[in-house]
Amino acid sequence: MKSKAAVGVIIVIAAIVLLSGCFTLKPNNTALVVRFGKVISSTDVDGLHFRVPFIDNVVTIYTGDYFYDIPTSDVITSDKKSMIADDYLIWNVTEPLKYYQTLGAVKGRAEERIEAAVFNATKNTISSMTQDEIIAARGSLLRSMITKASNSDISQYGVNIKVAEIKALDLPDDNKEAVYERMISERNNIAAGYTAKGKSEAQKIKNETDKEVAEKKAEAEKEAAKIRAEAEAKYMQILADAYNSEDKAEFYDFIRSLDAIGSLKSGNNKTIILDKDSEFAKILYGK
Repeated sequence: MKSKAAVGVIIVIAAIVLLSGCFTLKPNNTALVVRFGKVISSTDVDGLHFRVPFIDNVVTIYTGDYFYDIPTSDVITSDKKSMIADDYLIWNVTEPLKYYQTLGAVKGRAEERIEAAVFNATKNTISSMTQDEIIAARGSLLRSMITKASNSDISQYGVNIKVAEIKALDLPDDNKEAVYERMISERNNIAAGYTAKGKSEAQKIKNETDKEVAEKKAEAEKEAAKIRAEAEAKYMQILADAYNSEDKAEFYDFIRSLDAIGSLKSGNNKTIILDKDSEFAKILYGK
């Protein structure tokens, strides 16, 4: 019975030892195996792993994304205007060994360094720009500038800032109204400038169009006068060819006389008074 009990105890102890030497790694994690304060191995492969029981310690480091909302801070622009910046960032561990060696793999320590780096990057970025430039550059430009500057300060800790963005960049309450009024005035001046420029361009186009129309009209009238002159000359040539003999000329004069008589009659007055010695009278009398 004693031997069976001893075997049972040995089996239990062996199971405990075996189980204490196993550890499981989940996705987006890296395990550092530490022996006597020194990292002897690391792995980021999911699944079951082993270590030397009671001698090796396992430090598990999450390598996925962390979200950190930074407290608001006052910043000064290059034109000495005060603004309030409210930042947030997304960061992760890119070098687990360096992260463990410099910060002990403590998330709170990492965020202290990151907060300081982002604050300094935000302050330096804002202080290099005027207030108007900052307002115009909200978004991708500021995000890129701050993220790049922040990473240059924290790369030594084995962490990386993926996004550092100003989610709110506001004015202090005591000068909001004055700044808004100035911005409205500036925008109105810009709008007035665009309006004046548009009217000037419109008048220029109108003047050019009127000039083009006048030139084309003058050209058309000149061409019309030329055509009329050519037509009249042609007409006169036809008449000259048609009445190029004395008999034809007399007939032409006769026809013209009849036309003239017809044009003298108007309204209901059909009476024509002729001198007895006139050519018309001679024609009518058959002389």
